[in-house]
Amino acid sequence: MDEQALLGLNPNADSDFRQRALAYFEQLKISPDAWQVCAEALAQRTYSDDHVKFFCFQVLEHQVKYKYSELTTVQQQLIRETLISWLQAQMLNPQPEKTFIRNKAAQVFALLFVTEYLTKWPKFFFDILSVVDLNPRGVDLYLRILMAIDSELVDRDVVHTSEEARRNTLIKDTMREQCIPNLVESWYQILQNYQYTNSEVTCQCLEVVGAYVSWIDLSLIANDRFINMLLGHMSIEVLREEACDCLFEVVNKGMDPVDKMKLVESLCQVLRSAGFFSIDQEEDVDFLARFSKLVNGMGQSLIVSWSKLIKNGDIKNAQEALQAIETKVALMLQLLIHEDDDISSNIIGFCYDYLHILKQLTVLSDQQKANVEAIMLAVMKKLTYDEEYNFENEGEDEAMFVEYRKQLKLLLDRLAQVSPELLLASVRRVFSSTLQNWQTTRFMEVEVAIRLLYMLAEALPVSHGAHFSGDVSKASALQDMMRTLVTSGVSSYQHTSVTLEFFETVVRYEKFFTVEPQHIPCVLMAFLDHRGLRHSSAKVRSRTAYLFSRFVKSLNKQMNPFIEDILNRIQDLLELSPPENGHQSLLSSDDQLFIYETAGVLIVNSEYPAERKQALMRNLLTPLMEKFKILLEKLMLAQDEERQASLADCLNHAVGFASRTSKAFSNKQTVKQCGCSEVYLDCLQTFLPALSCPLQKDILRSGVRTFLHRMIICLEEEVLPFIPSASEHMLKDCEAKDLQEFIPLINQITAKFKIQVSPFLQQMFMPLLHAIFEVLLRPAEENDQSAALEKQMLRRSYFAFLQTVTGSGMSEVIANQGAENVERVLVTVIQGAVEYPDPIAQKTCFIILSKLVELWGGKDGPVGFADFVYKHIVPACFLAPLKQTFDLADAQTVLALSECAVTLKTIHLKRGPECVQYLQQEYLPSLQVAPEIIQEFCQALQQPDAKVFKNYLKVFFQRAKP
Repeated sequence: MDEQALLGLNPNADSDFRQRALAYFEQLKISPDAWQVCAEALAQRTYSDDHVKFFCFQVLEHQVKYKYSELTTVQQQLIRETLISWLQAQMLNPQPEKTFIRNKAAQVFALLFVTEYLTKWPKFFFDILSVVDLNPRGVDLYLRILMAIDSELVDRDVVHTSEEARRNTLIKDTMREQCIPNLVESWYQILQNYQYTNSEVTCQCLEVVGAYVSWIDLSLIANDRFINMLLGHMSIEVLREEACDCLFEVVNKGMDPVDKMKLVESLCQVLRSAGFFSIDQEEDVDFLARFSKLVNGMGQSLIVSWSKLIKNGDIKNAQEALQAIETKVALMLQLLIHEDDDISSNIIGFCYDYLHILKQLTVLSDQQKANVEAIMLAVMKKLTYDEEYNFENEGEDEAMFVEYRKQLKLLLDRLAQVSPELLLASVRRVFSSTLQNWQTTRFMEVEVAIRLLYMLAEALPVSHGAHFSGDVSKASALQDMMRTLVTSGVSSYQHTSVTLEFFETVVRYEKFFTVEPQHIPCVLMAFLDHRGLRHSSAKVRSRTAYLFSRFVKSLNKQMNPFIEDILNRIQDLLELSPPENGHQSLLSSDDQLFIYETAGVLIVNSEYPAERKQALMRNLLTPLMEKFKILLEKLMLAQDEERQASLADCLNHAVGFASRTSKAFSNKQTVKQCGCSEVYLDCLQTFLPALSCPLQKDILRSGVRTFLHRMIICLEEEVLPFIPSASEHMLKDCEAKDLQEFIPLINQITAKFKIQVSPFLQQMFMPLLHAIFEVLLRPAEENDQSAALEKQMLRRSYFAFLQTVTGSGMSEVIANQGAENVERVLVTVIQGAVEYPDPIAQKTCFIILSKLVELWGGKDGPVGFADFVYKHIVPACFLAPLKQTFDLADAQTVLALSECAVTLKTIHLKRGPECVQYLQQEYLPSLQVAPEIIQEFCQALQQPDAKVFKNYLKVFFQRAKP
């Protein structure tokens, strides 16, 4: 072996050596006999360096995994012997190998096992057991090999081919028949032998039992001698966590419901009498987390048994199962309320399913009602933040608590289904007592009280948030709580979590303010002052900006008295902060978007006359336009690239803010009706010069393009004069991506204004096409994936453009481009339909062809078009589906075929019997189609029902393809 290259395997080697080692590994993987050198090195223990040994196993692993079938029988025998002799050597080694080497060796054994067990090496386990016997080092490797085999055969995370899945099933069936009882016996011997002397090996063995129990005969494990030993391990500190997990796997195994009930009950009896149910005596939280998982498994198993028994009509045993479930509830509650969230989280599944049972019972006993109440109190208590939660810098622990809270929310929703009245009463009690004394209460208790009110909105289902109408008692309870929330002054609580919960809840229950509008002013003030948009925490300011826009939008009918006041108060928050003024603004530009949108909503939905709306909108947008002009001049002069980028960013924000205000308009309140067209045209006039700025083109173009999109939606024909010059600038020196983003703009104008833009389209049609073809014809590296993808997307955009033009009844735009250009365009559509394996583009091309045939395919169509139909369009309908790349099992391709069928039907419709005659006598015979099939095809084509022909065409091409 290349000793120099091997030096690079050491993690501390320098990068040149490491590169050389990687290259050497690749070389050995390709070499036909390098694996033999590695096998020999392992068998003869040539190397003492751990990294080299690991490397040798990696080379062997590659050989077994990918190239095993290329080996001769003698070579395959050599690999088996190498592994067994390496295993024998482990018995005699003074020191065990490092864990990572043992794991890699186990993986190689497992790969060889799945390859050879069914054919060449049926005595695999007997050979290994005869080598290792009860030697602790041998047992360690034997157990690692078993775990590696389990993950090869049953690991759900490994994706297997259907062939591998079949092989794995066969291996498991064969193992069950031939060797599982012997393996189980070996596990029993190992556990018995090592339970008091070698906890590491014992825990490994328990892990193996837990893994295999899911697919072997349960009676081999769920019997007195095994279970008693496992229960014994529950009392040995170093073993009990693994024993717990192993029992969990036993309990989780699917089996007859009555047998499962007996198994769980006998386990519980022993665990209870051994004192495991008295969890307040237990201080080891890691063990309790595993124990909680075991109790959860037992509870859920009993519930599954109950469901099956009810389904089978076995009422007597179902009653017994329910009784068994009820006796575990007290323990479940202790675990649910435990201060350690992992312990609590592990029992939530049982708790959730138990509530599901109660939901199905018609009458609840007093004990069951008490259980529901206890679960409710536990959930309320566990929702509470603890002192350690870091709100300013949330890390992994905080993220885990947020996830845990989501689980608790599901429990709360389920509680609401079992007993909505009880939930409402409990929340009301907690909420009222907390908010009465909020000034002297800790933040986490105030937060959770408001949080519970917030959670009721989803837990108590109503349509369209109508919490304050309908059921009087519920409506008045929620109304009382909301009134308390907004009048108690709790919005001034000095903790971000309480402040945010206040605003979230106010917005969640916005319908309350339509019932009691007198509270709107004080809530608006909270949004606008130091409690909300001017809070000292950026996180609160940011979230409040979004919530404020939601609040104003949902209550726009109630906002009229406050509009001018709000606009004055948010004036400073609307300022565009240019990069040079250095002061940190209160809101980020993303947050400012919400404030601009809110301002727009207030103005547009106000009851003011159009002149007033126009004046207010001009006040809002003029500062942006003025700043924009100044910044654009500065950008033109800026030398330093960083400064250019920050100026361009700022210009882009200005355009974005103006765009966002236009979101307030609707069909009921158009720009025209509000008298605001002129203001937005001024904006267009101001922003469009940015398109000719040679610096920071991408960012400026993208902002202006978005604004244009918005204006085409909001304005009428007054926007049209701006389009030609904007288009001209956007088509200058552009890349694939620019064109791809420009085309939707043209499509949007075409679809909206149709015939009005015909002259403009005729004029720009060929320049646009030249720009597209120029980009598509640019040479690119053969394996440049991103360039290929960009071209594919541009091709799609080009065809989408042609589809829009033809579909908007403007085919004359194409027809007026001169015969040569028309033909060039048509040829590109034929190419798109046939040559590029992109079903999305192919579908569009067939739609264009159908449309053109419909428009031009009659007797009075353009000269030469009928010839084109027979020479090019008809062949395209056959050549495209006959391509190998046209995959009829793919859904998008089937849609393309469907459009291809429409094209043929349209040709038949326009050309009549002449089309059938051409297919019968010329075209189909040229494809060597049998006469009876030709007959069948033409009959299907002439069927009046288009669907019949679509279905026939699919079958026709399925038969035609080899």
